[in-house]
Amino acid sequence: MRNYRSVVLLSLGLLYLCGCTDNSSTASTTATGKMRILCTTGMLSGPLSDIVGSHAEITTLMGPGVDPHLYKPSPGDVRQISSADLVLYHGHHLEGRMGEVLSRAEGLTRDGRSRRAFAVTERISEHRLIITASGTVDPHLWMDISLWRDVAREIEQILVEVDPENSARFSSAILRLEQELILLDEQVDTLLAAIPEQRRVLVTAHDAFGYFGRRYDLEVIGIQGISTESEASIQRVNSLVEMLTARKIPAVFVESTVPERNVRALIEGCEARGHLLRIGGVLYSDAPGPPGSGAGRWK
Repeated sequence: MRNYRSVVLLSLGLLYLCGCTDNSSTASTTATGKMRILCTTGMLSGPLSDIVGSHAEITTLMGPGVDPHLYKPSPGDVRQISSADLVLYHGHHLEGRMGEVLSRAEGLTRDGRSRRAFAVTERISEHRLIITASGTVDPHLWMDISLWRDVAREIEQILVEVDPENSARFSSAILRLEQELILLDEQVDTLLAAIPEQRRVLVTAHDAFGYFGRRYDLEVIGIQGISTESEASIQRVNSLVEMLTARKIPAVFVESTVPERNVRALIEGCEARGHLLRIGGVLYSDAPGPPGSGAGRWK
């Protein structure tokens, strides 16, 4: 999500009622003398662009509506990675099928320059992370604005490490960005406070909102696991149908990067039990939205 204000508030507004304009460069060249930075997602390139400004050329690998869990790198992607001076990716297996390519990203660029690569969220202390029952880390850290503020600070520290001559520029920019995110965090908290306690339940296509629920005190239930590579079992769907019916939950949410079939199965199952369940709206969980969606900007 490149726009917390658009994405988070849009999602919460939908709840109450029931990633960024791409500034990236499509090519990296040395003609301008700028550092060439590649980010896997808009969730990373959004704060990066605020911190680095016009000092670098930024390429975002995955655009609106692209599921990072399932994304397969093309030969063109590999060329872009090999041309970058700096590669920023999430880590914790968010970019599931790109893991091997990204783990080998550090080295030399195609023209012989040094290239650094960082799994940004893996720099966050483990005690702040959500560990699943299977022992894996939930990689959706951007769902907690206060936590993503720490990720933005890690991006700033990486920039200082690779480009110390411009550390003052980066330090000034991160202070401004942190103040904006603190204010936004407060706005989200205030908005959620208006939702009655018994209705503070969020049912979504996959379990991407754990940090969101922990930060803002919502019960979050995903049909699939934390990765969209997982599949929901018939038993899982049936148990959710029973829960939704018993608790009279009025709505579930689809996600822009996840097929609707499991959500539709819940609706049909509830209907068979005499409970009307509807789709409350579309949430932008793993990618920004397209232009005009209200979820296509970082801030």
